[in-house]
Amino acid sequence: MNSLPVPPAGSVAAILPAAGQSRRFSKAGEKKVFARLGAWPVWQHAVERLRRSPAVGPIIIAIADEDQPLWDLERETLQRLGVLLCAGGQERSDSVREGLRLAAESPMVAIHDAARPLVPDADIAAVIAAAWKSGAALLATPVRGTLKRQTPESAGCVTVSREHLWEALTPQVFRTEVLQSAYDRWQGRPVTDDAQLVERSGVAVEMVPGSAVNLKITQPEDLQVAAALLAAAAV
Repeated sequence: MNSLPVPPAGSVAAILPAAGQSRRFSKAGEKKVFARLGAWPVWQHAVERLRRSPAVGPIIIAIADEDQPLWDLERETLQRLGVLLCAGGQERSDSVREGLRLAAESPMVAIHDAARPLVPDADIAAVIAAAWKSGAALLATPVRGTLKRQTPESAGCVTVSREHLWEALTPQVFRTEVLQSAYDRWQGRPVTDDAQLVERSGVAVEMVPGSAVNLKITQPEDLQVAAALLAAAAV
């Protein structure tokens, strides 16, 4: 059996876009990355997971200007974890682009949702190793539910086969020049993740099976599920 390659220590810079508005999470304006999950805010869980990987070096969080006072309160924790802050943008892609400026010296870059607090250590290691070998890789999990499609023109719905369909997760990991080149060539067409942008540039992105516990906090009930998983020591 061929073993996975082991990237050099500190060779991967991690960028966590965290400048979003979290409109689906709270009508009161609380942002999901600052919501408490056990003893820590959501963003800290995500960073602590990444920091446990020997391959991860710089960790960069792209933030909204309006959130600077909240991040100032986390100064000691940010320093302990070796986190750099940079200005985020209106769109996720703007935040990643700003993070890339600070990651230019790292041979690899991992893009991870700051609202994914439960990514398993083994999944981080697997996707980094795959990207180190191939140049681009993402975590994904098979779609489990029955899918339906409804169009504005139709009152009914159509069942869509879930065969060969996977849900994209993060981290998504790339050679830095691969992702930077994809952004340099980008013409502004909408993208939902960085892997899509890399695909458009003609680079194949390897899919690495990942755990479904690597959920993204989007709705308030997602936080309850994550808390239950932590309490059960399931991750």
